[in-house]
Amino acid sequence: MSTRFSTDAVLAQFEKIELVQQQRARLQDTQITLSHGSGGKATHNLIQALFADAFANPLLDQLDDGAVFDVNGARLAFTTDSYVVNPIFFAGGDIGELAVNGTVNDLAMCGATPLFLSAGFILEEGFSMDDLARIVRSMARAAERAGVKIVTGDTKVVHRNKADKIFINTAGVGVITRDVSLSASNARAGDKIILSGSIGDHGVTILAARGELELEGDFSSDTAPLNDLVETMLNVTTEIRCLKDPTRGGVATSLNEIAKAAGVTMAIDERAIPVRAEVRGACEILGIDPLYIANEGKLLAVVPSNCADEIVNAMRAHPLGRDARVIGQVWAEPKGLVFLQTQIGGNRVVDMLVGDPLPRIC
Repeated sequence: MSTRFSTDAVLAQFEKIELVQQQRARLQDTQITLSHGSGGKATHNLIQALFADAFANPLLDQLDDGAVFDVNGARLAFTTDSYVVNPIFFAGGDIGELAVNGTVNDLAMCGATPLFLSAGFILEEGFSMDDLARIVRSMARAAERAGVKIVTGDTKVVHRNKADKIFINTAGVGVITRDVSLSASNARAGDKIILSGSIGDHGVTILAARGELELEGDFSSDTAPLNDLVETMLNVTTEIRCLKDPTRGGVATSLNEIAKAAGVTMAIDERAIPVRAEVRGACEILGIDPLYIANEGKLLAVVPSNCADEIVNAMRAHPLGRDARVIGQVWAEPKGLVFLQTQIGGNRVVDMLVGDPLPRIC
């Protein structure tokens, strides 16, 4: 992939976006909208202008997938997430499996071995007890597969029509036993960007399950625990800079988060990014870029260039990394942006997700 920009117009576009990104996040909305839950620009503005400002501390200020800290000589990771996906059952999984895997994966992205989870349930009056039992059994299976235990929790019930069936919150604790430091801010010029497999499967599966659109294809969510795959990668080297699971906002938003945190450009090649034919076809029908669609069983890794091939080879030997590949590299300039070389040889800037084309996707 060329490390030179092909036109003055592209450079100008970079400069304009860079000026905008340097501005302090401000809340301009007077009410919460679905966009604030998309994982894109509105979400980041809300987090940075409200939550991060009010709760500011050295651990939160990192804005990584989880907080990493020391307690009596042990290095721990802690994370939390909430799940409101609609529908609650879909091809390849359900809200319960998603909740367990999502929290396990956030801990894995910190380099931690996930140990214990909590589970909080918000239930709507009238919700089917059979469906609840099905979800709980699914969570138990997912926890066993990931090697974690659900050790505490909470249950609340709200009046009929005051929620939508079931919402789940999970929090997790893991221990970091290796000498690793994984953070979006670690990316350096010359590093390679690795993607573990095809993108867009989860988001398109949820859309198909809603039945609002006639999408044809064999769609299935990619929800899976990534902790064993991460362990495989760290067995190759502990010099990995950053790991990120591209959930809400997709690969595009995750790369933007890394670029902004590290003050670098993430330069990716569209031809190297795997997208299943069914997913690509659905995206073309819907007018949605696969780069912005949520994934629940994929990861991005930023690694030193000299060990990228060895890491990819190790990932391909793992069931969850069979399609792993290098999709780009890190540039020093311009700072805080994502640059895509398209399949037809053009160049464009890939910004964070704007709006929320796929609400309640996870």
